[in-house]
Amino acid sequence: MSNAAIYLHPNGFDTTGKALLGRHSAGESFLRGFLRHADVDRFHLWNVAYRPQAELEALVERIHRPEKPINWIAAHDRQGLRAAGVLNIPGPDLGVEAWHRRAFGAHSYSLCGITHTTATANVMRILPDLLIAPTEDYDALICTSAAVRDSVETQLAQVREYLAAERGPRKRGEPQRVTIPLGVNAEDFQTSPAHRKAWRERLDIPDDAVVALYVGRFNVRGKMNPALMALALEKAAQATGRPIYWVNSGWGETPEAEDHYHEQTRALCPTVHYRSVDGRPPDVRFSIWSVADFFISFSDNIQETFGLTPIEAMAAGLPCVVTDWNGYKDTVRHGQDGFRIATTAPPAGDGGDLAYWYSNNWLSYDNYVGATAQFTAMDYEEAAAAIGILVQNADYRRRLGEQARIRAREVFDWAAIIPQYQELWAELDARRAAAAPQAEMRENPFRPDPFTLFKSYPTAHLSHEYEVALAPGMDWPTARALLESPLAAYSRFNRPNLQEAEIIVGWLAGRPKATVAELLRSVVHPGRRSLIGRGLLWLARYGVLVLKPPAGQAAGRI
Repeated sequence: MSNAAIYLHPNGFDTTGKALLGRHSAGESFLRGFLRHADVDRFHLWNVAYRPQAELEALVERIHRPEKPINWIAAHDRQGLRAAGVLNIPGPDLGVEAWHRRAFGAHSYSLCGITHTTATANVMRILPDLLIAPTEDYDALICTSAAVRDSVETQLAQVREYLAAERGPRKRGEPQRVTIPLGVNAEDFQTSPAHRKAWRERLDIPDDAVVALYVGRFNVRGKMNPALMALALEKAAQATGRPIYWVNSGWGETPEAEDHYHEQTRALCPTVHYRSVDGRPPDVRFSIWSVADFFISFSDNIQETFGLTPIEAMAAGLPCVVTDWNGYKDTVRHGQDGFRIATTAPPAGDGGDLAYWYSNNWLSYDNYVGATAQFTAMDYEEAAAAIGILVQNADYRRRLGEQARIRAREVFDWAAIIPQYQELWAELDARRAAAAPQAEMRENPFRPDPFTLFKSYPTAHLSHEYEVALAPGMDWPTARALLESPLAAYSRFNRPNLQEAEIIVGWLAGRPKATVAELLRSVVHPGRRSLIGRGLLWLARYGVLVLKPPAGQAAGRI
């Protein structure tokens, strides 16, 4: 099976921070599944964040102890990515990596990214770059659901139409868009009677009570409005005459915002027994499922693209009552694993005002997605009926829950998903190998060479014909003191080190002058000549050397 280098930035995989987002959980879950199930002889992990290797080793060990050797690739070593053949990125930003790859040739390795939330202004800027950057048809963007793939294709179609009208059609192939769902490590969500008993005692819930569970962030605008769940649960409680307990496991932006969230939600379901839990600690994230009899999540927000919690609930053997919305359409089978409740939104073309205000920054991201969600309605009668069925029929709950558990293991466990990744990587690798390498410019016009972009700034430009000499009275102790001073020593990027500077000063001390070419040829290793040649200007900048243009060259000043 094919392999890939994993773009290992802690921000894509670490779930221990206070701001726990869905992409963190998804990244951690993917890496655990990859380490468990990948059919590879070694793991290629790219330390893209320049973190101490020991820190990343601890992160990986915490997620899952690797049972195969790891090839650690340094942050600056894009050449090292060739060994894997494919770079797997935990986000959709293929364009930036395509420009970086270009410096080594677009044929060096393939790129594979993935969608998470696509409603942010940043991602809306990133996606068009798939058609602008030097991406290839041996690159791919994984879309985690049919709904988000449709939204990606919709934006790309608009960008393609604009570019074709302005510049003509794209000459190179486009990166593929492939639908592969997120996965779960199903065994991590096994419920137990002990956990059920412990949670019910902790939350003061009777053993025989029927409990609904929601897991996710407490953010009305930016995640999901709990009013839909509260109103539906209240209707079901009143219709059935049965007590319903509702556990909300999640976290708010601040303690004050979280308190307000719970206060407002409770007010909408006065006969429902409401409980809240901080859902961030790992022991909570993987054990809270035992408290419940069914899972509820009425997503109403365009920030959602897949929705990981329903398949976590399915893995725990819980039937789900969810909205018929985005990725939930791909996971919960209506009437088999639970129920999907119908949603209605405005027709296409009815949100131009929202888009324009968002593009002008007159609406923040939370207010943009929140305002859009305000125009999503759900069928409450259908929702209350579905909840009522589950509340009143324990055998039916258990049957749907068992079908959900089987589906989670057969379809959504990483053991089933990782091979799909590897099949895609193999296809990308084969496409790349079959493609003829093309001679092309390797500069990035969006990040030009500063000495090219700002070439008109100086009076003149250094060449190998320039004369170079020691400044009058200069020796190495004096030069070293100058070069080590704070005003000279900052920004050490790719310039002569002190040992090289000492060699240059010593060589020039024995002659009145030389050309730059003579100096470089005489004392500098061939692999360092371009950097040292440029670095002579640093030495001249602080008065160690004197540089003069060749005889006859105009000074360039009027």
